[in-house]
Amino acid sequence: MSERAKILLVDDRPENLLALEAILGSLDQVLVRAGSGEEALRALLQDEFALILLDAQMPGMDGFETAARIKRRTRTKNVPIIFLTAVDRDPNSSYRGYVAGGADYISKPFDPWILRAKVQVFVDLWAAGQRQATQATLLREQLGDRNDVLAALREGVAGVDEAVGQLADVLADGQGDGQGDGRTAGHADRQADRLVPARSALDRVRQRLESLRDAVDGFDAGESAAGSTRREHG
Repeated sequence: MSERAKILLVDDRPENLLALEAILGSLDQVLVRAGSGEEALRALLQDEFALILLDAQMPGMDGFETAARIKRRTRTKNVPIIFLTAVDRDPNSSYRGYVAGGADYISKPFDPWILRAKVQVFVDLWAAGQRQATQATLLREQLGDRNDVLAALREGVAGVDEAVGQLADVLADGQGDGQGDGRTAGHADRQADRLVPARSALDRVRQRLESLRDAVDGFDAGESAAGSTRREHG
């Protein structure tokens, strides 16, 4: 079941809040009341809201001042606001609403169908944003897992590389044994013959190490390219 959006209804008249609840009830979202601008600001500190329906004309802190304060807060500045006002013939009223950060403006008495349709649009936008945020979180987790794998591979390659270097030093020391210490030439030849399979094995290990290193680099490059593609088409 998808998460329901929380919608903040702000009006100083209880009968107006009741009317809004009756109109928007069929949308099956969470409707929260606030009877003043101050109460609305307190509610926004406690919950995350998808939309605010804000009465422009309220005693004390009116809707325009309330909206301006909402937009000044980092946490709430992106919450869309629909202004509701009875002043439908004053062009400055709608202008003040947009300047204060309102996303839309509806005059009272409003058409219930139009109000429901506009609210539904914002709810759908909020739901789409929630889905994108969830997908982004999952993607970051997946990339984190891949980065852990990549780090482990690189660590493994470094360990093998060090072991190969140590083996090469041992073989070099073995090849030098018997020279200048009074041992016979035959003994030195037999020592060298015994080292031939080890050198051959060392060469094979080095080849596999190079293949592994190329695979790790290819994996890293592929992840970077995939990340760039996702950003371009995201």
